[in-house]
Amino acid sequence: MKRKIIRIDEAKCNGCGLCVKACHEGALALVNGKAKLVGATYCDGLGACLGECPEDAIIIEERDAPAFDEQAVARRQKEIKQAAAAPRLHSGCPGAASRTFAPPATGSPSNSGEQPPPSQLCHWPVQLRLLNPAAPFLRGANLLLCADCVPFVVPDFHNRYLQGRAVAVSCPKLDDLSETVERLAAIFAEAQPSAVTVLRMEVPCCGGLLMAALKAREHAGVALPIETHIVGVRGGISVQPHS
Repeated sequence: MKRKIIRIDEAKCNGCGLCVKACHEGALALVNGKAKLVGATYCDGLGACLGECPEDAIIIEERDAPAFDEQAVARRQKEIKQAAAAPRLHSGCPGAASRTFAPPATGSPSNSGEQPPPSQLCHWPVQLRLLNPAAPFLRGANLLLCADCVPFVVPDFHNRYLQGRAVAVSCPKLDDLSETVERLAAIFAEAQPSAVTVLRMEVPCCGGLLMAALKAREHAGVALPIETHIVGVRGGISVQPHS
């Protein structure tokens, strides 16, 4: 639909963050030192942020964009409050610290003697709820959105799926679906991954992972190729693209 929505001129933006504070809907965030519209569905197009920008880097224009979604805004505001509280909850926890690993050297031994094959994991953490949308390893990545049961069923999981990908692990049955959608939307908007592979089990409850990815893509207002790989409980994988 065509509607009024903001546009930010990154060349003019000085990264002061005043517009972010002025946006009560949480539609704006600072990414790599520049203000970004992180979700078109969060922007009501009224322009409360315009008067706060000292560089006149924000305008309102009429263009094709997803409709403003008050329910999505409410979830976004909840996520922002939770993120603000997270440093106090996890202060000093080494398990939540973001880390990037170098990929194994080409030609590393696969499984000779008692040596296990090298890990293809390139970053930590992997749980979706712990991932920072601005983490460098997510930017432009080929993202694997993986149900947490999958690695137990796919014997060559590391070489088949982890190699060359960033990974986000979630359980669509046990995790809050609205929080999953909002975290993914933030990652899609801020990190702008090149593609997403949804890796799920064949059981019906696991279908929520794809639904979350598709809703997040809509909320973020980005064009992002998504492909689903459905893993059988006793093996076998089928592939479904989603335009």
